[in-house]
Amino acid sequence: MDKILHDRLTAWRRHLHASPELTLHEEETSAFVQARLAELGIPFAAGIGGHGVVATLSRGESNRSVGLRADMDALPIQEASGVPHASSRPGVMHACGHDGHTTSLLGAAALLAADTAWSGTVQLVFQPAEEGGGGARSMIADGLFERFPMERIFGYHNWPGLEAGTVAVHDGPVMASGNRILITVTGHSGHAALPHMTRDPMVASAHLLLALQSIVSRSIDPLDSAVVTIAMMQAGSAANQIPDQAIMRGTMRALRPEVREQVEQAIQRIAEGVARSFDVSIDVETPRGNPVTANTPAERDLAAGAVQVAGLPLRRDLAPAMTGEDFAWFLEHRPGAFVWIGNGPADGGRELHNAH
Repeated sequence: MDKILHDRLTAWRRHLHASPELTLHEEETSAFVQARLAELGIPFAAGIGGHGVVATLSRGESNRSVGLRADMDALPIQEASGVPHASSRPGVMHACGHDGHTTSLLGAAALLAADTAWSGTVQLVFQPAEEGGGGARSMIADGLFERFPMERIFGYHNWPGLEAGTVAVHDGPVMASGNRILITVTGHSGHAALPHMTRDPMVASAHLLLALQSIVSRSIDPLDSAVVTIAMMQAGSAANQIPDQAIMRGTMRALRPEVREQVEQAIQRIAEGVARSFDVSIDVETPRGNPVTANTPAERDLAAGAVQVAGLPLRRDLAPAMTGEDFAWFLEHRPGAFVWIGNGPADGGRELHNAH
């Protein structure tokens, strides 16, 4: 990469970082991507699955095709980094590095457009709504793979804590499947001084919260991985009233479909037992999000080979993460690989989803 392109990409990335947009609201980001593609003379289609953009590069006589994907949305976080190009929008921040992903795919577009040494078709997929907005599914439903044929698809995520420039390629699972957890505990309200005349959803919720923590330690094989986290509890409006309802929200993660089913069943089973014990009703919802992000063998090896050809350090020994990734939906339809690219130390608040 020459200095001119390097400086352009740096400016583009800082612009995107200063102008983040939340999931499902990436209008300006999409327009920025379209403008840069137009400058590069690369044809594209916009409005794919929302604010998605797909650019197509074709040359030569090869009928082979590949997809490269980057996500574009930001998070509802107030930035505290203090950098000159910090977010200009209160409460919104590119705390997951999607600004870098988007910029790098624009950079790949520029390099591929200028390189005459390849033949075939490259589909450049700029995906909206990765952070829980179902952007990948929306693009697929909008005919992504039919309208923009590709035999396989690749993506990456920046990875704090991995040495800058090092690429990690996993043999199979890379990131976990995800479910939301919504539990509603309904009892009978009454005066706080007369608890015997109530059915307290707070006490039932407390027991349920603790019991759910036994799932991973006692219901799942120690050689498997799973996470059950209750992150929100809401109940009550007065200090002298036992409320009639308590709501719990959280998430569950797993690296194998079988484990996902085991955790879902265990949450339901424990809730039913607590409901009987405390004479309350408990409604459990565990809507499924993304499946496991797992590399397919041929594409995994192709990605690893590309890293070596590029002369970059390669890691094949990292464990998968229990975070989720919308890219998994693409892998339900096409073989592919999702890799991590190190961006240096994670200390000082440089982790993913951190305000610093």
